[in-house]
Amino acid sequence: MRRNWLKLVYVAFIAGAFSLSACSGGGNKKKSGDIEIPDEIFGDDKPLMISQEAMGDIIDNISSPVEMAALLKSTGVPFSQKLLASTDRVDDLNTNFKQALNLGVYGCDLGYLNMYEKTGSVINNMTAIKSLANELRIGQFFDFNTIKRLATNNENLDSLMYISVSSFNNMDEYLRQTNRSNISSLIVTGMWVEGMYLATQVAKEAPNKEVVERIADQKLVLNDLILILKNYKADSNFDVLVKEIEKIKKEYEGVKITYEMGEPEAKEVDGMLIIVQNDKQHIDVSDETLNRIITSIEEVRHKIISM
Repeated sequence: MRRNWLKLVYVAFIAGAFSLSACSGGGNKKKSGDIEIPDEIFGDDKPLMISQEAMGDIIDNISSPVEMAALLKSTGVPFSQKLLASTDRVDDLNTNFKQALNLGVYGCDLGYLNMYEKTGSVINNMTAIKSLANELRIGQFFDFNTIKRLATNNENLDSLMYISVSSFNNMDEYLRQTNRSNISSLIVTGMWVEGMYLATQVAKEAPNKEVVERIADQKLVLNDLILILKNYKADSNFDVLVKEIEKIKKEYEGVKITYEMGEPEAKEVDGMLIIVQNDKQHIDVSDETLNRIITSIEEVRHKIISM
């Protein structure tokens, strides 16, 4: 199931947080995915102005929890309950900042649980999600009774995943309409950090080329994530979070990503002929760099779940 949870949540702050003017400017530029981002943006505390088109490109660069969980499962690595964030401290999360970040963490864990068909454990996870969602005034979008019913029947995995995605989708729409894009940015960050934590732990225990490459290509996402969070850095909590994510970014400096131009190929999609450019991406990451990335992810994730 490739429906992108992170994408569904991420769009919540496209309309609410930014004006519809194009991202432009002179000077040196940093490339983030396919988006050219001026260096000046990263050093300016003024509100950022990003077009919807640019934000759409940013969204497409981010892996969803379901996609990441599917990749981890495809490696043959067994499910590990110990990797998941404990739900015992939900009541200690006493600010919207903490609640939104950890809602993202639990949302990612939900994708992992669903992908491995651990439907029995979904109930505890969803209880935590609903509790945090209620505190954030978005709990009305989680049909807990239906989710609990589906979780008791392993044959209903597809339905369980669908309603879980639907819940986050409805929450996204509400946040967008009520201009609470700062909450969405935190949920997205929590999801990304937890997804990276799961991937890096698997890579540490059972190295797999595809998983390592997925971890490494997140170098392209980090600038995007930092760009969004910096829009709220007038809030001291966001400022601290940006600094934590920038620590991860620093460890990615050793990752080298290059591209090889491929031959264009004509394909028929939905009755229409399209041209696909088959470019190849080459990723070079040393064991030393990977280990530093793993450590930085562990540290940031620990701070989030220990708030």
